[in-house]
Amino acid sequence: MVSINEADSAVINPRAEDIRSVSLTSAASEADFVDEASIGSEKGPIVNEDIPVSQGQVHAARRRRTWFQTTFSHVLELFERPDPRNKLKNPIRLLKLTPRQAFTFSVACLGWMVDSLDFFCVTMTTTELAEAFGKEPSDITSAITVTLMLRPIGALLFGIIADRYGRRIPLIVNLSLFTVIELASGFAQNLETFIGLRAIYGILMGGEWGLGNSLAMEVLPVESRGIFSGILQMSYSVGNLVAAMLYYAVVPNLNWRALYWISIIPAAITIVMSLFLKESEAWKQSRHQQRNSAQTYYQVVIDMLKQHWIRCIYAVIFMAAMNFLSHGSQDLYPTFLKKQHGFSPAQATVGTVVGNLGAIVGGIFFGYISEYLGRRRTIVICAIIGACFVPLWILPNSFGVLLAGAFFIQVFVQGAWGVIPAYLAEISPDNFRATFPGLSYQLGNLISASASQIEATMGEKNPLPELRDGETVPNYGRVQGILIGIIFCCVLVLAVFGREEKGKRFEVKSKPVDDDDD
Repeated sequence: MVSINEADSAVINPRAEDIRSVSLTSAASEADFVDEASIGSEKGPIVNEDIPVSQGQVHAARRRRTWFQTTFSHVLELFERPDPRNKLKNPIRLLKLTPRQAFTFSVACLGWMVDSLDFFCVTMTTTELAEAFGKEPSDITSAITVTLMLRPIGALLFGIIADRYGRRIPLIVNLSLFTVIELASGFAQNLETFIGLRAIYGILMGGEWGLGNSLAMEVLPVESRGIFSGILQMSYSVGNLVAAMLYYAVVPNLNWRALYWISIIPAAITIVMSLFLKESEAWKQSRHQQRNSAQTYYQVVIDMLKQHWIRCIYAVIFMAAMNFLSHGSQDLYPTFLKKQHGFSPAQATVGTVVGNLGAIVGGIFFGYISEYLGRRRTIVICAIIGACFVPLWILPNSFGVLLAGAFFIQVFVQGAWGVIPAYLAEISPDNFRATFPGLSYQLGNLISASASQIEATMGEKNPLPELRDGETVPNYGRVQGILIGIIFCCVLVLAVFGREEKGKRFEVKSKPVDDDDD
């Protein structure tokens, strides 16, 4: 028989505790395991009049039924009508924050935006880097792969530090270091040096998201968490958008190196702002509890893993699918427009801009809607509708129609992503709200790290049947379409079997901990 962790039997059912309490109450009396039809029978419980059944068999059957209800009943709940008492609130009201909340959230958004900006400098300049270093685009995408693969190291390192000692100082150190690495990337003279710098950058990038997300989610009002989750995650798309505009303005007029140098300016502004941050009350309370506990931090970690191991595994697998969805639909898209369709760099930039506008719209809208529909239901809707737009995204030859496909595919890809910051924060075990979301996110990135390289390599090995100027043309579009179609299906299934804790409170309503604890 399968045994279920008490804390994680609800990994896939938020009402597990209610069902369990009912089953335990019914188990108090042996008569509760006997069907009414068997009462008075001298042969014991029976399924029908001809086949006697032992008391143990009935007991086992009832336990199996209870386990099944406890584990899987939420799948049907996902497709029920949302609670009518949960009304959609005025988004303008939800956007009202205190000055401290607004400032903290702004720093978190800017940190994730500059992280994204620096990352997408590589995807924007794949063609230019290949020419400068005398390599193929698939060789350059190895820098993207290395960056993604090393992000879990940063998530673990900075997450542990942040959960133990606070979010502010690790965030300042993180932003400062990756600004230096971004500047140095513009001076790289060969591919090996460039990949080495991007490897260090990957570690630093991995730490930033968990720091910023925990800071933001811990200070925001509970009822506003959905819409601000969408805004926070769409800072990533804003960074992509800024990278595209800088590429259009800088690279044709100067060179690719100047793009990396100029991109550090927003990072410097964010570092200055982060100097004025304060720690959240939720973290102060958590640290206060840890100090008063007889357990060491490492004992707390071991206990958490014993209690929540199913949740941890689920989060990593789910984030792997989400990262395949994001990177598979974004990273190679400029190269797809330029190499497969022969569009100019300016047109490729326009395509990226349009896609990111769709991402921003989708992330904010579906983040807001998730407060009414629930996190998982919102992701399921995005996966179903998004899959329908895959053909429009990769099959047309007309630039205008491809733009429409890029817009709508990103509405639903990033619509699902707009829920993720709040979703991961809510299912995170207490005392690990920087480590758990950040590490699960970045381990998912590790698994999906080869997305763009798979697309580039498979596209080059399976070119279009016709030649262009006597040369083969990679068929990136077909590979992208197949991969993203499969991943949409995986995201749908994982969301259905996921955990829902929308509205979870991070703070205990008590006297605030003194600021001396900062």
